[in-house]
Amino acid sequence: MTEISFMVQGLPPAKSEAKSMLAVGHGYADRVLALLHAARQALGEGREPLFPDGPLALEVVLESPAEPPSDATNYLGGIADVLESKQHRGALDHLGDLASVAVYGNDRQIQEVHYRREPADQTRYHVRLRRC
Repeated sequence: MTEISFMVQGLPPAKSEAKSMLAVGHGYADRVLALLHAARQALGEGREPLFPDGPLALEVVLESPAEPPSDATNYLGGIADVLESKQHRGALDHLGDLASVAVYGNDRQIQEVHYRREPADQTRYHVRLRRC
């Protein structure tokens, strides 16, 4: 497979503090879980990253009725951290089986980024990753 895409309801997790979004009790835990659920559904039951290595392009389209509370770079960083392999992060028991969800091995693989916000009646975002 050379591409994967999926849609998530709500806002993306935003990387904006030193505490990992994957930590127990993080303020964006619900956003992290929503992103992991959507990614797992798109990936199927595979336990290995779809893209274990090689350069990738990330595209995010955020739809919302109002200006989002965070900026593009914080959303992109949050999405990138959540979708990478979490093997190096230690115990993430609070995530249950979602701790194994990984689209790629390391977010350093992302070599190309596209982000845009579009006005819409509801808040949601589309994520697309492809080999580049």
